[in-house]
Amino acid sequence: MHKKSALAFICFASFLVPFMGSSINLSLPQISDAFSMKAVSLTWIATAYLIATAIFQVPFARLGDMVGRKKVFISGIAIFSLFTFLCGLAPSGSLLIVFRGLSGLGCAMIFGTGMAILTSVFPPQERGKAIGINTAVVYLALASGPFAGGLLTHYWGWKSLFFLTGAFGFLVVAGSFFALRGEWVESKGEKFDLAGSAIYAAGLFGLIFGFSRLPQTISFVCIALGIIAFIFFVLYELRVRQPVFNVRIFSGNRVFGLSNLSSLINYACTYAVAYMMSLYLQYIRGFNAQHAGMILIVQAVVQCLVSLCAGKWSDRLNPAAIATAGMGVIVCGLCGLIFLSPDTPMAVILVLLILLGIGFGLFSSPNASIIMNSVEKKFYGQASATMGTMRLVGQSFSMGIAVMATSLHMGNRLIVPELYPQLMRSFHTTFVICAVLCAIGTYTSTFRVKKNPA
Repeated sequence: MHKKSALAFICFASFLVPFMGSSINLSLPQISDAFSMKAVSLTWIATAYLIATAIFQVPFARLGDMVGRKKVFISGIAIFSLFTFLCGLAPSGSLLIVFRGLSGLGCAMIFGTGMAILTSVFPPQERGKAIGINTAVVYLALASGPFAGGLLTHYWGWKSLFFLTGAFGFLVVAGSFFALRGEWVESKGEKFDLAGSAIYAAGLFGLIFGFSRLPQTISFVCIALGIIAFIFFVLYELRVRQPVFNVRIFSGNRVFGLSNLSSLINYACTYAVAYMMSLYLQYIRGFNAQHAGMILIVQAVVQCLVSLCAGKWSDRLNPAAIATAGMGVIVCGLCGLIFLSPDTPMAVILVLLILLGIGFGLFSSPNASIIMNSVEKKFYGQASATMGTMRLVGQSFSMGIAVMATSLHMGNRLIVPELYPQLMRSFHTTFVICAVLCAIGTYTSTFRVKKNPA
């Protein structure tokens, strides 16, 4: 019962964030009209959240190891719920972006501890199945997000999304106090590495902010400074007795390194697809938010069903082979989207979304199982945070690709019918880059197939 209740409320928390992320895509046109936000400015609703979540995830994972993962996990749900609710009360687009960034702070606390708690509760022979269930819940959120988001936006306006998600989050906070019966303190009494955390945050901010400003000159400066900061971070952490992140878990652990690289590439070439397809369906094809959501739900439903099976398979078969096959299927789906046009039959679009759903469902839970099984128990928190950071950096890079393509073809202007041809070209550019990236990721993922990391 302890394992089941812990899994249930970790799944509830895991449901909140992707539900909000997928449902808000359907409300972007309404938000743009409400605050007169331009095309590039709209991307900051997602980017602000990604930056905050990414730069604080590793420090909060370390804090969870020191004071208790349960404390940090529940506090994260509370912070996320509060600022998500406040997003619905935002009087301007700028304040909405600020509240989204602060809700990302709570997400960092959730992501930095949730998977570590789950891995601590379940033994290795049951871990793949548990991670598969958790992953399926994430995809269930992605599936219900577009449908519920489109429905709520159509009938009650975009603010209802934030009010509903925030209220549900407060209920999860209350239930988690009773469901989680442990603190999982692995580094009690150790000193927190504040300097290392600051260097890490600066480096990650430089990278993500740089990606979001592509192709401007300042973006390349920020990316270069971010890389320099990360090099300095690695050298500094190797000298610290109690580092915020033990970089030595990468040395000699080929499976851990390659699996995180695969995760980074996978999210970099898939996250922007939902954003671009939402704009395509509503602006180019003329669907309202409700109908667009019903179309996009297909991919997430397939992901949910496939990930349940993939999680079970990863306990018995080579999870690296399953994850690599998933990336190969994603390449096929992205290549199909390159040829998207205003007249593409809806049946073709649905087939491509199904392909993406199958591929991502095959990849996600086996890859997560590989990462968590490849480290010792004392590193569960850091492995969980690393996996989450790879996901968020990949998502940020993916949104950077979308922003760059949009800026190149139509600039930072309001999306009007006269600019629809330029908008279509930005779709094509985004999907070409994503397909090439995913093909590279599929190739690098094959290097870990030879040996079963489980």
